[in-house]
Amino acid sequence: MRNPLRIAIVATHPIQYYSPLFRKLAEYDGWRLEVLYCRQADAEEQGAAGFGGAFEWDIPLLDGYPYRFLRNVARKPSIATSAGLDTPEVEHLIGERRFDAVVVHGWHYKSAWQAIRACWKAGIPVLVRSDSHLKTPRSALKSVVKWPLYRGFIPRLSACLPVGEWSRDYFLRYGADPARIFVVPHCVDAARLAGQADELRPRREDIRRQWQLAPGDAVWLFAGKFVEKKRPLDFVKAIVQARQAGASVSGLMAGDGPLRPHCEAYAAGGHIRFAGFLNQSRIVEAYTAADALVLPSDGGETWGLVVNEAMACARPCFVSDRVGCGPDLIADGQTGEVFPLGSVEALAGILKRYSPLLLSSMGARAFARIQSHSVNSAAESLIEAVANTSYSFAESALCHGYQQIS
Repeated sequence: MRNPLRIAIVATHPIQYYSPLFRKLAEYDGWRLEVLYCRQADAEEQGAAGFGGAFEWDIPLLDGYPYRFLRNVARKPSIATSAGLDTPEVEHLIGERRFDAVVVHGWHYKSAWQAIRACWKAGIPVLVRSDSHLKTPRSALKSVVKWPLYRGFIPRLSACLPVGEWSRDYFLRYGADPARIFVVPHCVDAARLAGQADELRPRREDIRRQWQLAPGDAVWLFAGKFVEKKRPLDFVKAIVQARQAGASVSGLMAGDGPLRPHCEAYAAGGHIRFAGFLNQSRIVEAYTAADALVLPSDGGETWGLVVNEAMACARPCFVSDRVGCGPDLIADGQTGEVFPLGSVEALAGILKRYSPLLLSSMGARAFARIQSHSVNSAAESLIEAVANTSYSFAESALCHGYQQIS
């Protein structure tokens, strides 16, 4: 019987969205998985990433799969900077050929490059997962500098693992072989979220009252950090504009961050409620209270996993045309709608056009759509990518060895 493949996944730090996928992968009999984390961020460091205050996630992030924390030798260890994750230990682990393949999440940090270079040196397949897309704002100088660098290393990867349509285009733009691109969709723990939503549904009106949301209003939700790239003030302005036009709408904002005071000041006297930061055990309350989610972010929103969460709770989603998940999850008039980035008028028009009844029917379609982005489907895609890559790598090595002998 064939021995299980020894697979390492390199990740920056424990992230609430990734843990369910790692747990599912650990169940696969054909692998021996180990997740290599570059840092364990404390409450203050997590809060400094734009959440508005120190916190710890209140769901288990390390249960159900093998992991280790690599020794970080950075002068200023941090999950927020490239140089803050410096783990030469990963080079030694890969160099000792402990793994048959290595999956690296992103390349925006030093540890990722240490792992990629070590794989190239040791002749071990390296697969890189990314949600980068071409609609993220970049200066002309940065684009010019990136072109030769990315055209140099992306074609050398054993496989590229985009999360959706735009990230696949990104890899292709920089020379990836289409035959070595495997879409591994972004996912959340949809089963947990849907189960909580089912439990909370009978209490929906009580939850809405707790935030003083007007009965009968269509309640639109903003969920995320109050930072520039999320454009929370666009949401506030659109709610205010729709109300002034006579629409029965209310806004609920779940989250915190540096722009919250500006949003509160603009919303003063309006029908917008601020729930503050809601941890994972409570965020479903916001989805239950709301009729739909709005994500007005700019191109820095490489995906938008709150959309996955909202759809798992049967809520349609309305996103700007720069949000990465748009082409994969949003069908206009079916699972939500896409609007032009920064157009408060267009967003206000959407808020006026959709009734709670229509949003409810769209929510059912949104729930059906998100099933293709389940933890199971992501795990199956990643397993297939590793299997194909490992087979091709072994076949290439055998051919190379035969040529040397002959």
